[in-house]
Amino acid sequence: MDIKEYKCPNCSGTVKFESATQKMKCPYCDAEFEIGALDDYQKQMAQPAGDNFGWDTSGVKEPWEDSELGDLSTGACPSCGAELIGDENTIAMVCPCCGNAQIVKKRVAGLLKPEYVLPFQLEKKSAVDALKKFYEGKKLLPNLFKDENRVNGIQGLYVPFWLFNAKARANIQYKATRTSSWSDRNYNYTRTDHYSVVRDGSLGFEKIPVDGSKKMDDAYMDAIEPFDYNKLSGFEGSYLAGYSAEKFDVTADESKDRVNLRIKRTIEMEFARTVTGYASVVPERSTVDIKEGKVSYALLPVWILNTKYQNENYQFIMNGQSGRLVGKLPVDPGKVLRYRILFTGIFGLVFTVIIQLLRLFT
Repeated sequence: MDIKEYKCPNCSGTVKFESATQKMKCPYCDAEFEIGALDDYQKQMAQPAGDNFGWDTSGVKEPWEDSELGDLSTGACPSCGAELIGDENTIAMVCPCCGNAQIVKKRVAGLLKPEYVLPFQLEKKSAVDALKKFYEGKKLLPNLFKDENRVNGIQGLYVPFWLFNAKARANIQYKATRTSSWSDRNYNYTRTDHYSVVRDGSLGFEKIPVDGSKKMDDAYMDAIEPFDYNKLSGFEGSYLAGYSAEKFDVTADESKDRVNLRIKRTIEMEFARTVTGYASVVPERSTVDIKEGKVSYALLPVWILNTKYQNENYQFIMNGQSGRLVGKLPVDPGKVLRYRILFTGIFGLVFTVIIQLLRLFT
């Protein structure tokens, strides 16, 4: 006959049954457990861990029709290698990645037809205005950088995105504690109760965007979200008129790790919000299982602004629908030094006043 051994969730010591309390007790840390609760805990811990992310990418392989290909052309940037798609009237394209205007056109080949397109809602002027507003109030920004002539490249670009739909079921187990304190004439006492908290449930995800371009900064692409998918349309080549589109070079399969991590973090955050009323809560194990995972291919609108300052390129990216803009700004070293001296002087003055007041009242 096999002898069942119970391990303490706190210190991993062997737990024994204590007849006086009718509970399981650890002789090493004195923790006590209800028999049923400890048995459930052991069963849960015995379950094999590991996430299961299953994605169906069969719906993103629709080819272009010959008539549609006739209206498109591509251009490869000789500077950084970015590959862009334009309409049949596009003569020259400005590379949004490096600002190079010498784009070499070639025949469209090896393209995958997008299922969706989100049309531009904002024009070029909105992008320029957004940049001006972006650097308003930036005290350390060089004055020359604010010159409008410094904006040397503005490009409306449809960026390739993979959109992930899924139903996710998750099981997350937490270690939690509650503490209570009291005292008598001789001692102060603190009691800590340990709990195994389990959350099991499902969340639905619709059109989680992951950009399919190596040239685009993933952090920037995440930062300009969200997109309003109520404006999403079935793809038509006419939407490209006046804009460029980048050809994806990151496949749906290669994007799975990013979306898996995003789903897992979202679930863990949402579940953790429901674990309240404890002094401490620590996640112990987390399992996510994806069902009915579907992937679609879409082009989403982005304005890209390239500016140069002291021979260095600064790039800003704006959501072509919402106007949300992100980017990094240069810093004027002279202003940094002046503010540092000013701050040090103010701090020194305040500190001196405090010392004088302390002497006055002591």
